[in-house]
Amino acid sequence: MRVLLIVVAGLWGAGAGLLVPRAAHRFSVDADEPWRAECPGGHPITGAFGGWVGRARCGPAVARDCAAYGPSTPVAAAVTASVCAALAAAGGPRPEVAVWLLAAPVGVLLALVDLRVHRLPDVLTLPLAAVTAVLLGLAALLPAAGGSWPSALLGGLALGAAYFVLFLVNPSGMGFGDVKLALPLGAALGWYGWPDVVLGGAAGLLYGACYGLGLVALRRAGRKSAIPLGPFMLGGAFTGLLLGASAVA
Repeated sequence: MRVLLIVVAGLWGAGAGLLVPRAAHRFSVDADEPWRAECPGGHPITGAFGGWVGRARCGPAVARDCAAYGPSTPVAAAVTASVCAALAAAGGPRPEVAVWLLAAPVGVLLALVDLRVHRLPDVLTLPLAAVTAVLLGLAALLPAAGGSWPSALLGGLALGAAYFVLFLVNPSGMGFGDVKLALPLGAALGWYGWPDVVLGGAAGLLYGACYGLGLVALRRAGRKSAIPLGPFMLGGAFTGLLLGASAVA
């Protein structure tokens, strides 16, 4: 049963990951700019749901003059598939795993956008927080649930508050988008308990610090250079979820 779940989760992640690069290209703009509506070659992006869903490549009529755009599609698909498979392997056939699998492609998308333009769009972080809270509430109603919904809500508030304090202390080194991202991450970690909130939150900061120190050591950044913290927050939450789910399973 678990092996089948892992395979299905991996296939889901690979399929969802194929759609991530187009969305990442469209979302990767500065805060005062509209979402991208054209490919790098100037062709309008069209397709389902206003052009948001589809592969990062122009249609057959112009494909010869336009290469694939956005982050690497094979890499995005492979990363998303790996994340989904790992979450399924750790959590097993529990209802909350469905929540993790739905949220994982959004997390990969947020990480790619933040890496490209140092931005975590509200249109992704805030719905992710709301949907995660609602879906975990539904998962808690099922008999095989492995966590606590009140703990998840408190975890989201706690991690969001912690990042808000860090933002007030050092606003030049952290964006407010990181504070908003902390809400769904804290809710996911809080589902399994407070130790996972602390571990996942601390791991994200540790990963980010190691990345920043590495850049300084390689002289690719200064001590006051801003780094995209979102990918490392997501990585820390991923670590906490794997450990929390494994402990329950």
